[in-house]
Amino acid sequence: MPSLGKALILLGLAIALVGALLTLAGRIPWIGRLPGDIYLKRENFTFYFPLATSIIVSVILSFILWLLRK
Repeated sequence: MPSLGKALILLGLAIALVGALLTLAGRIPWIGRLPGDIYLKRENFTFYFPLATSIIVSVILSFILWLLRK
């Protein structure tokens, strides 16, 4: 059971970190506006897909999880 406790603590910390990042995301001017993010605006239609931002976040999270496994 100790491993389950550690996993729940790490999950809680990860959720808190994501919450903090979402709260502060509006204050970081470059997040969501990187070259490679797709933004289409038409008369009655808006499409936004943060492709480059998603890739960077994925790389950072993969690196953090890799460090935690070591």
